[in-house]
Amino acid sequence: YGRAIRRGMPSFEAQDFYAPDCPTVTVPLDERKTPQQNAAYNYKMYTKAKTANRMLTALIAEAREDEAYLESVLDELSRAECERDLSDIRRELVGTGYIREKTQGKRSKQPAARKPLRFVSDSGTEILVGRGNVQNDELTFHIARRTDLWLHVQKLPGSHVIVSQAAGAADEETVRQAAALAATYSHARTGGKVAVDCTQVRFVKKPSGAKPGRVIYTDYRTIIVSADETLANRLRRE
Repeated sequence: YGRAIRRGMPSFEAQDFYAPDCPTVTVPLDERKTPQQNAAYNYKMYTKAKTANRMLTALIAEAREDEAYLESVLDELSRAECERDLSDIRRELVGTGYIREKTQGKRSKQPAARKPLRFVSDSGTEILVGRGNVQNDELTFHIARRTDLWLHVQKLPGSHVIVSQAAGAADEETVRQAAALAATYSHARTGGKVAVDCTQVRFVKKPSGAKPGRVIYTDYRTIIVSADETLANRLRRE
């Protein structure tokens, strides 16, 4: 369109060849600039907008990851049973940089982290439940065997649940009870039916740089259950 543009024109019309049906668009111009200067200015602004779009897309993704992580911390807080649980959550937030560690004065001795919650199914199979994000990672990647079952409520904050298969494949009732525990120790515990994913530990991976408790997994099946506090209290052995 260079030949059709002259200095002093407030705008010109052109076809947008990148849009469906090539609609006509009005391109504003600076009347004080030559066509070449207008073209250079518009290209500069396009380059800045393209860079900003790329940076903002990354920032939005990072903010969504932070939001999901902090929602999981709120879920931890809602399930905290004692001061030791709160200390574990504080240590986690210090480790992830969300709060600063106190450095003034004499440091008080922090209580040792608690062990995972322990349950035994009606068939005698051990089921372990993480108390928080850091313990979820420890349970899944250091305590559990690769052939054990791993369960987690779908797309919501919650505990990692491990079903021991040291003595062989877990029976279906044990798996359903573990799924109910995954729902009970999650953000979905106050709702109705919820989807819980189940796979072997060997199919659970932690992405590089992921925050505590965040994992990806494959080769899973989904079980529809409801949270069951009565069942949890009956099976709990601590």
